[in-house]
Amino acid sequence: MNTVKHNSKAWDKKVEDGVSYTKAVSKDVIERSKLGDWRITVTTEKPVPRGWFPELLSGVKILCLASGGGQQGPVLAAAGAEVTVIDISKKQLENDQLVAEANNLCLRVIQGDMCDLSMFDDGEFDLIVHPVANVFVEDISPVWKEASRVLKDRGVLISGFTNPLLFIFDDEEDQKGNLVVSNRIPYSTLDSMTEEEKSVYLKADETIEFGHTLEDQIQGQIDAGFVITGLYEDDFGGRRPIDTYIKSFVATRAVKMKIK
Repeated sequence: MNTVKHNSKAWDKKVEDGVSYTKAVSKDVIERSKLGDWRITVTTEKPVPRGWFPELLSGVKILCLASGGGQQGPVLAAAGAEVTVIDISKKQLENDQLVAEANNLCLRVIQGDMCDLSMFDDGEFDLIVHPVANVFVEDISPVWKEASRVLKDRGVLISGFTNPLLFIFDDEEDQKGNLVVSNRIPYSTLDSMTEEEKSVYLKADETIEFGHTLEDQIQGQIDAGFVITGLYEDDFGGRRPIDTYIKSFVATRAVKMKIK
């Protein structure tokens, strides 16, 4: 099946349903960002350190990769960056457009797949912001390779991703507050489902998610020509049982180094 097409439709539905993480930032957030008081997240709770960005964003070309929803893109544009947002969800991108229009921001939006950035030139961007999103593609190697290609030499990639430990637990039991190990990594939402269960799940327009190994997440960036220069962990803010034991998300800062 076409996972990208399915997840595009599923994300449109999340916007229609008003899911919390599809909510655009407020006008107040944009106004503060214009004054230099800005912050974004690429995981769940913890803001990205300001030291991971250039001191001033004016003129910095930023690609918000799989980052629609009216959150990171508008904030960075308000802070002075030249921002392009690419996402598979048309409705998520509409959120970005609405915030941009309401606040007189210059923001380019493109509907597309994070694994295929062929619409961009080599070395087109200074910085890429990539929040937790590669969970929605089966093979993340193309994501890292394409990110490297479209970044300038010494360009920065700021990424958030899921610690694979989160996916080893049974989701239904997790919702009840129980941590029951039942899945292997690499993981897919559909792995343990019968054909009938898959049919019901897919018809409900639920997202298909994939749990990737830490090797694919971190060594994958290195293999694509990046050097990891920063890392931190994040969690659900105490909303999930697993927060008691480990943080479920990782953010990395990586610098593209030209391979000679």
